[in-house]
Amino acid sequence: MSFQKIFAALDDSELSHRVFSETLELAKANQAAVMLFHCVTVNSLGESAVPIPVDLGMNVQLMDQAYQTQRLLLEKEVKQGESLLKNYCDAAANQGVKVEFDSQIDGDTGHCICEYSQNWGADLIILGRRGRTGIAEAFLGSVSNYVVHHASCSVFVIQEPKV
Repeated sequence: MSFQKIFAALDDSELSHRVFSETLELAKANQAAVMLFHCVTVNSLGESAVPIPVDLGMNVQLMDQAYQTQRLLLEKEVKQGESLLKNYCDAAANQGVKVEFDSQIDGDTGHCICEYSQNWGADLIILGRRGRTGIAEAFLGSVSNYVVHHASCSVFVIQEPKV
């Protein structure tokens, strides 16, 4: 099977380094184009505050400070993600791989990966799996599980090694 457009979902983890390495190997073997992708999840940082009536005893100034802090954290994570992708992109380009990168801000990482990879025309998605099961998976979700069941193309999941 040959792949022409490989979509790699990355973050700043040791597992993502393995995902990137596998992506490069497959891209070179297939002379494929690569999209390196990072999704900043809004839910993990808190979404923008919904206006709350002042008569409920909420301190408006405190709420504004919390919102500003959330906004700054989001901006910081976006910059870190872009820097990470730029470094990966440079490494891939140095090995002769046709590569581009992008990042998105979304509430659901799995949905974001599926939608963006489909719009880009990927025929393979590569991502990591941390191995959450049971209650942890129920509360935190599983991005890889979502992508496997909703992607419009083949999915290659890199399992985090058991310690």
